[in-house]
This record gives sequence, C-alpha cells and structure tokens, in this order.
Amino acid sequence: MFVKPIARTVNGHALTLRCAAEQDAQMLLHYLKATCGETPWLARGPEEVTMTVEEEKAFIRSQNESPVNLMLLAFVDGEHAGNASLMGFSTARCRHRAQLGVALYQKFTGQGIGAALLEELIGIARKKRLEQLELEVAAHNTGAIALYKKLGFEVCGTLPRNMKYPDGSYEDVLFMAKRL
Repeated sequence: MFVKPIARTVNGHALTLRCAAEQDAQMLLHYLKATCGETPWLARGPEEVTMTVEEEKAFIRSQNESPVNLMLLAFVDGEHAGNASLMGFSTARCRHRAQLGVALYQKFTGQGIGAALLEELIGIARKKRLEQLELEVAAHNTGAIALYKKLGFEVCGTLPRNMKYPDGSYEDVLFMAKRL
C-alpha cells in the first residue's frame, strides 16, 4: 500500500498521504456525505450519497486493482482531511488521458493539502506515462481554480448551467487540462 509522509502543511501540522483501503469504506462514506453538504461546488448533495459500505468497499477494491486509477487519502495529524483521485479512461484512443478529482473537509481548505494531493497524483500520472490530466470545476469556485492554474492547468471550455441547485439557480462548470 502506498504511504507517503509529506513534510508539513502550511500551518505546521504533519500530513500523510496513502491509498484508500477497504477498511476505510465507512469513513469515506461519512466524508462524502459531509463534504457534499459543506459546499455547493460538488456534483451532488449529501442526500444523494446512497452507497452501502459493501458497495464502497467494492469501489475501493476496483481502484486499487486498476493499473491507472488511484484514490489518495490525506490525513493531518492522523485526522482524515480529504481525498483526491486519478481516474483513467478505458478506450484505446483515450488511454493517454485521466481525470482528477479532489475534495477536502472545509476546515482543511487553504492549508496546502489539496496542492500536496494533486502534486502527488501529477507525479504518479507521469510515472504511468499519461500525457494529459483533466478536471471539472464549478466556475465560481475561485480558490480551486487558482490552485489548478498554479499547478499548470488551463481552462479549455465551459459547460453552462451544468449544475442546478434546489433554489433553481445554476452553476457553470469549467473544463481544465494539463499536458504532462
């Protein structure tokens, strides 16, 4: 299993990154519901997180058995802070690309944790000989957009009205890509 201690977060706490394991399933379901409820920037609300622990275990197993996919968990002083994922494409014409996703508990944002997760995944993607990384981000999520641009991602398109909120308002999504 991948375990990599990273020096320190911006505020001086120990940061550890490691792959998800099946025994993390319950924790990850709690995390998913919590983070989906903390921010409007994710693609679903907490009520839409309906996976069972067994389904989450199967998902973790499939990620760990994949030659490309990878789910990294971040822990700050031993407390789960968030996750980032690398998800490859299966068709021959798209195998040179992968998508990235990242989400943190709000109390851990702005501390360099997201950057550490993404930098690690970018390095892993290079070792896997991927050529392009892609992600989607809510157009008003300016903090995330700034981080992605700092890491070399460029906006390559916009999908208007991608998400519709319960109050009837909409959110555009930006597509961003980074050539490796």
